Amino acid sequence: SALLKKTLLSEGKSSFAAFLKHIQEKENKEKESREDVITSQADDLIHFRQLRSLTAQGGDLDLDDGSDLARATGYADGGSLLSNELSHVYQLSGFADPVYAEAFVTVHDYDILLEILIINRTPNTLANLTVELSTMGDMKIVERPQSHTIGPLDQMTIRASIKVSSTETGHIFGTIVYEDASTHEKGYINLNDIHMDIMDYIRPATCTDEVFRSMWAEFEWENKVAISTSIGDLVEFLDHIVTSTNMSCLTPHDRNEKGSFLAANLYAKSVFGEDALVNVSVEKKEDNDGKLAGYIRIRSKTQGIALSLGDRITSVQRGTQPNKKQ
Repeated sequence: SALLKKTLLSEGKSSFAAFLKHIQEKENKEKESREDVITSQADDLIHFRQLRSLTAQGGDLDLDDGSDLARATGYADGGSLLSNELSHVYQLSGFADPVYAEAFVTVHDYDILLEILIINRTPNTLANLTVELSTMGDMKIVERPQSHTIGPLDQMTIRASIKVSSTETGHIFGTIVYEDASTHEKGYINLNDIHMDIMDYIRPATCTDEVFRSMWAEFEWENKVAISTSIGDLVEFLDHIVTSTNMSCLTPHDRNEKGSFLAANLYAKSVFGEDALVNVSVEKKEDNDGKLAGYIRIRSKTQGIALSLGDRITSVQRGTQPNKKQ
């Protein structure tokens, strides 16, 4: 028919031309960014963080302090430095416990540095105070905290270093063991868990559609999440998922065009070089009070990314819209 002829010949041609224009603009931007940004100089020193002395970790000026401040909490472009620091502070014990403890977690890609503040809330000296830590997941404690003696109502900072080997949700838990110097009684305090977020290791990345389809067919681990959200607009929901998962959208779409269905591919890389693929298929159903329905499918080479990213999407998609979520 004439209507179908117009759709196939004219509108299809214009849509494909707009798609090619979008791809060309994206390639030009990537080429300019690669040419302008200098990541390192030829004579730059290589710093091994695990070989730093304890005095340097305690606050002395170090050659790597500039990059440490830029990535203080694992987010190079995270906005306010203070707000990011506060979001990485975890209360480990209660206010009524004899020893109060809280931890400040600093994520440096492969390394996690714990700075644990210990406050003695008793009028007695506590001897042989040790923070015994354990991990669950692909994390290994490299530097365990040493035993200390802390005076009455005194405080100190204890540091521990943890090595991360893969991108998945991990947990750090432990116990404080101490001995009262006056009564020689031993005390134990179980600490709250520290939940390591997968978003600390995910970075946005781009790839071609052919590479995406090839990895999609190759990767064996898949996690399927049903869409359940209060957001009513298709593009707003996609933007919310992209922002919340720290991924990049590979599928160009017209923001001005109103439709009832949207499909998009998202892609990201971890700091360990692992690929994360996400396909969003969402539909606005008129018979469901205008609510969005559909599925988000996640594929990766390892099970940890697929499960952790699925848990992240499940927790953030039910929230409000991005501009109200801040």
